[in-house]
Amino acid sequence: MKLTKLHCAVLTAFATSGYASAEEIEPQDKAKIEVINVTATKRTESIQDVPVTVTAISGESLEKLGVASFDEYVEFLPNVVFQGTGPGQNEIYIRGAATTQTSIAVSSVQALQPSVAFYLDEQPVSMQGRNLDIYATDVERVEVLPGPQGTLFGASSQSGTVRLITKKPSHDGFEAGFDTSFRSTKGGDISNSVEAYFNMSLRDDLAVRVVAFNDFQGGWIDNILNVPGEGGYIGSAEVISRISNDALTNPGSVPVISPKNDTLVEDNTNTANYAGTRIGLSYLINDDWDLLVQHTQQSLDTEGVFAYDPNLEGESSTNRFVPENNNDDFGLTTWTLEGRLEHLDLVYTGGYLDREINSTIDYTGYTNGGSFAAYYACNYAGAPETQICVDPTKFYKEETDTSRVTHELRFNTTGDNDWRVTAGVFYDSQEVSTVGLFQLGNTDLPYFTDLQKELKGTDGINSDGGPFSSEISFVNDITHTIDQIAFFGQFEYDISDTVTASFGARWYEIEDKFKGATTTVDVSGRLQAYGDGSDAALTEFFGAAEAEAIQAAIANGQLDTSLLDSDGTLTVDDTIIKASVDWKVNKDVLLFASYSEGFRPPVTNRVGGGLAKNQQGAFDGFRIPVYSTTDSLDNFEVGFKSTLLDQNLRLNATAYYSDISDLQTSRFDPTNISFLVFTDNVGDAEIRGIDGDFSYVATDNLVLSGAFSLIDSELTSVNPELDGIAPPVGSQLPYSAELSGNLQAQYYFELDGDLTGFVNGSVSYTGDRYTGMTMDAYVLEDATNLVYGTGSGLDIKREADLFTGVNYTDSNGNAFAGGRYVQDSYVLANIAIGVTNDAWKAEFFINNITDESAILYVDTQQFTPKVVTNRPMTVGFRFSYDFY
Repeated sequence: MKLTKLHCAVLTAFATSGYASAEEIEPQDKAKIEVINVTATKRTESIQDVPVTVTAISGESLEKLGVASFDEYVEFLPNVVFQGTGPGQNEIYIRGAATTQTSIAVSSVQALQPSVAFYLDEQPVSMQGRNLDIYATDVERVEVLPGPQGTLFGASSQSGTVRLITKKPSHDGFEAGFDTSFRSTKGGDISNSVEAYFNMSLRDDLAVRVVAFNDFQGGWIDNILNVPGEGGYIGSAEVISRISNDALTNPGSVPVISPKNDTLVEDNTNTANYAGTRIGLSYLINDDWDLLVQHTQQSLDTEGVFAYDPNLEGESSTNRFVPENNNDDFGLTTWTLEGRLEHLDLVYTGGYLDREINSTIDYTGYTNGGSFAAYYACNYAGAPETQICVDPTKFYKEETDTSRVTHELRFNTTGDNDWRVTAGVFYDSQEVSTVGLFQLGNTDLPYFTDLQKELKGTDGINSDGGPFSSEISFVNDITHTIDQIAFFGQFEYDISDTVTASFGARWYEIEDKFKGATTTVDVSGRLQAYGDGSDAALTEFFGAAEAEAIQAAIANGQLDTSLLDSDGTLTVDDTIIKASVDWKVNKDVLLFASYSEGFRPPVTNRVGGGLAKNQQGAFDGFRIPVYSTTDSLDNFEVGFKSTLLDQNLRLNATAYYSDISDLQTSRFDPTNISFLVFTDNVGDAEIRGIDGDFSYVATDNLVLSGAFSLIDSELTSVNPELDGIAPPVGSQLPYSAELSGNLQAQYYFELDGDLTGFVNGSVSYTGDRYTGMTMDAYVLEDATNLVYGTGSGLDIKREADLFTGVNYTDSNGNAFAGGRYVQDSYVLANIAIGVTNDAWKAEFFINNITDESAILYVDTQQFTPKVVTNRPMTVGFRFSYDFY
């Protein structure tokens, strides 16, 4: 069969589906696998010549896979994990280097820095707890660099980097197009999207590209009527049991009050809407210099929750008692100036990001655990007949403004020498200002009435008698600033025509500052007292007795305050390195080996140094760390890249070993609820694994591709204060499966005229995973039984006979074992059938053919588990048209 020009081009593009796109090729008898150039090393190179593991998903492949948001296309990156509670509320992990991140409710205040850097073109946009959820429209490719990339990409590239590369303005003339889709979800609402772009060369030296999109994603999670005793929220029996001995012996003496949601009952409540635009302007200054300026504006509005309550019947039902929403808007302006100066290529790039988040979160479950749960719903003072409980409904409101300015200046020597240098300087300034308003207890209770009287007289907290003065019982008002400067460089030398060695290094200095207060803690004053360190400063802030105890804790090494200055600013600096060698065996096979280092900076704790309320067992004498220390990852890997069988087969694989020291984690222990959330270092870990991918042009009409990831992770040591709370030595790290992978097939056939038909199919597999870094599943399961009258039904991995994070027994008098919830394995499959020609494409598709309800994440921030799940089976139609 003689293939048409279009047919060959389409075949070639999809030969690298999920990993690379191809340029159009001339007609021939057999399509070949072509690969794209990437900028993973900040130098343009063929993906098969880069001596590190790089995965690139082309924009064409994203379109064929029918995905646009990160949680969808991550399914085709088996060594990448996306964990969180819904759109705009997720964290990225690569190659199993995962830990417990702070819950979304306080992530803006007290979250770990990301372990994976996320870039939009040249600009880092990763943020703690809430990475930007950028809609993938008019995208050139997505580059994924597993393993530490800190020498070139900085602090958050500890275990990898993800780069979303957009299409740039073209000076070749006019082009435009649009893409629209209509989708129907089983048991859910209708979804629809429209995307459009146009590119125009205004002059020979000036071009503009404009993109606009709107994607409404209908919901499928139902907020059903709360029916206590039928899996619904009964009320916290744990709270009632703490009221008095009379209540313990005669529980009916104090009625259990259940929250009501009659007015909020609604089907398909979890909607999401992505809308925005991107404008790019390219100016060719002269033959050697050009300037690119782009602005991206996006709004992401969600309502409801993307998790179901496993205690309720079915896998799409929840009980929520407060209307929930998350409005996440950002504007990102970037600029890149490129040019040539003698024998150097220079690049100056920068960006300004402005992000605003407004959220309302149902926090009713906050009364389900913790030492002070009784205060949040009941008054147990006085005689039994005066003891009352009230409606436990609670909420949390957040307003967070984020600004980030980055600058990078770098130069590359030309590539025609046997030595090459990439070097530069990087500056980054971030500021996160957040006000979190918690309604934790019913303000009709005497305890909270008195508290509100105190708050009304406190400067800066409801002092104006505003709308929250009678509702809010706790406030976070924090500004977090992170400033970073770094110098980096990489030197490559061709030892021979086939062997190249490289060495890179990065020196950095990071300043981290918390300012502000909570209702109960002056964060600024606390950190300044630690930074000063004198008896006078500590005594003035803490009082004489506590100051003496703190000085003793510092002297014996229990508390580290050495990184703080008198202004309360935490400063850290270090140098990390990367070295590699590669051997071009022949024109089709490349072997490489590398060593690299990655890190995450320390995180200051807003309640650092506080003494544990529970002084028993593991908490005897325990104080909250003033900050978690830097955790580092050392990585060794060897791999190969090959294009075989006369360019019909591409096969790549990498084996790696990662050693993590002082792994950071977030903690929220139910018997020390006064701690709120703080960060700590859980211990050390090791990860061994293999990544692999392939693309194969099986016939003139059939293309197969796929990828896999094998991960063996384990904790190798646990810090003493977390012994019996964190999983034991030898346990698997959370969220990443031991085995995951995907397989894709594309089949093409000629139709009458210039039409080409196609069938695309894909299937992905994710193995069992564990939740978090705390063995609290049996405690949470007990709370679930007490609150709902039934268990969650989720699988639990038993990891210890005793969970020492609690000092009480369950409702049957048995001590709690230690264990974590299991996120069970799942398989997702998609199929699309369509017709295309040079200008338009029409396709019918079914996503999640088997209607699999996958456990993507188990959310335990409210002391009972909620399951974040994927969209049910969705049937749709997509049409696109391009004008040239």
